[in-house]
Amino acid sequence: MSFYVVVGAGPVGRETARLLGEEGHDVVLTSRSAGSNALRNVRVVQADATDASELARVCQGADAIFMCAMATYHRWPTDFFPIIDGTVRAAEAVGAKLIVLGNLYGYGENADSPLRSDLPLDPTSKKGTARTIMWQRAVRADVPAIEVRSSDYLGHGAISYFSLVALPSIIDGKPTAFIGDLDATHAWTFTKDVARTLVAASRYAGEWGRAFHVPSQYASPRELIQKTAAMLRREVSEIRSYSTAEMEALGMHELIEMSYLFENPLLVDSSDAEMLLGIKASSLEVMIADTLRDHL
Repeated sequence: MSFYVVVGAGPVGRETARLLGEEGHDVVLTSRSAGSNALRNVRVVQADATDASELARVCQGADAIFMCAMATYHRWPTDFFPIIDGTVRAAEAVGAKLIVLGNLYGYGENADSPLRSDLPLDPTSKKGTARTIMWQRAVRADVPAIEVRSSDYLGHGAISYFSLVALPSIIDGKPTAFIGDLDATHAWTFTKDVARTLVAASRYAGEWGRAFHVPSQYASPRELIQKTAAMLRREVSEIRSYSTAEMEALGMHELIEMSYLFENPLLVDSSDAEMLLGIKASSLEVMIADTLRDHL
């Protein structure tokens, strides 16, 4: 059995640790506030990923490090770089492979759809630039690196535009507003599928220094809102889209920057992950049910 370290104890990090532990591996789950743990073969160790020396001590002997840590959303351009730098230096110090959890922001607004994992990164936002620089630092490391890129999350405990903007109103049976074109087809990624892709990518026998897209399911925001309401047996009397002026008045500045993701269809080519890693997307119904686990 192998020894793995998962950096970041959010929904994806915990699920990744759970999968590895269930396989019988020795796993350390670490973050600045990892909390309690009841996962098989998983030890929780409090550590700061920005401190490469501290993290390297935790990772001594690790076969691979999964970088699943998150920074506060509006502070990505400042807070993410110390995290990736510390993790990269720790991986280099112990000779561990590096699997980075990323997203689609780096492709930018002008990328052709469907997005392919071999497309050049050409970010058009501050957050996309931050993600691009993070991957560039990882892929230049002295250890093999792979990035697993996901679209917008569904899943229990996931923090996403859908869970923050639309879900509370759906749960309360109130008129629901979202962003962008409500009828544009959009890729939604299940947190558990992200974890399965991370684990599978860590065993990839081909050439590293590449990315994989997590297999996802498709629905327009309107369809997702309606399916979610139906699962809750709620009636949503109105579904509309926020205007830019409304978002500004409500302080949704971070959403304005990234709203391009919802203004046109967002399609993702994940055929390489399906063929090379053996990952298939869970059904949209399973994704929604897990998102609503505390409310069903």
